[in-house]
Amino acid sequence: MTRNQDRFERQRELVPRERLETLTCSVIGVGAIGRNVAVQLAAIGVRRIQLIDFDVVDATNITTQGYLASDVGQAKVAATSTAIREIDQTIQVETISDRYRPAITVGDAVFCCVDSISARATIWRSAQSRCLFWCDGRMLGEVIRVLTVADPANQGIYDQTLFPQSAAQVGNCTSRSTIYAANIAAGLMVHQFTRWLREISTDCDMMLNLLAGECTVA
Repeated sequence: MTRNQDRFERQRELVPRERLETLTCSVIGVGAIGRNVAVQLAAIGVRRIQLIDFDVVDATNITTQGYLASDVGQAKVAATSTAIREIDQTIQVETISDRYRPAITVGDAVFCCVDSISARATIWRSAQSRCLFWCDGRMLGEVIRVLTVADPANQGIYDQTLFPQSAAQVGNCTSRSTIYAANIAAGLMVHQFTRWLREISTDCDMMLNLLAGECTVA
């Protein structure tokens, strides 16, 4: 960066920086989607980011989640925190290397990036009344679904997407994934967040099938 250059100058009219100064963003699950959400939030200028995940980086995460070979064996929250600070050392990062628990205080905006429907339901029941913006990213192969609640009136719509775990596909939702699908999912989630920041209506339910080239929005 050249001297006196503002790294935010190209997004100034797209992302209201003054709102980012007052918000804390929680990313719950920093795997395929969550790690990329966290990095994108850092890049757009979020000042306080909370990372919650109990897992460690393994070799497959290099291909599908964007981690580096040097990250293997580290806690995912630690490796993601390092990536954030490579972007901006002034960002305040809180890392919780554990599963989400209801006693944890979450931020104003919550990005739910876990890989089971039962975990989503548990987090939602605990956090829905404590956050102003909620975004849930789901991915199966090349099919992406992004669900956003930025208005209490839409909570019932999201509730209907939390079907019983017994009805879910066997295995984790990210057991078949690619880095490009994860990046697209993360980008769609951060886009919904910036719409909310700009007081533009958000999309409650967006489905994108990359292979079929189909997109539905509700």
